[in-house]
Amino acid sequence: QVQLVESGGGLVQAGGSLRLSCAASGSIFSINVMDWYRQAPGKQRELVAIITSGGATNYADSVKGRFTISRDNTKNTMYLQMESLKPEDTAVYYCNAVITAATLPKTPRNYWGQGTQVTVSP
Repeated sequence: QVQLVESGGGLVQAGGSLRLSCAASGSIFSINVMDWYRQAPGKQRELVAIITSGGATNYADSVKGRFTISRDNTKNTMYLQMESLKPEDTAVYYCNAVITAATLPKTPRNYWGQGTQVTVSP
């Protein structure tokens, strides 16, 4: 059974940094695109950053230049390095990945983590 588990959230002051991790576990054949979403209270879930299996990245305008997405394919783990955090970055951060399990049927499907809270105080 494939699952994604996030870690690294917490409380930080504005201007501070945090590093989120997302580890995929289970019977995995391959991982395609991985991304980070966030959802603030009363708002829709939004895409923050995306990284392909080849390492190509893209970011939401609101985090460009402050956040860096990366992945370690040998560990099936993705990271989000967040710098110069602002109160408006406060949200639950979710990782998402398209994964093909090693068990039948070998078809890619979307998986979500349980979310990790990031709170940035003024």
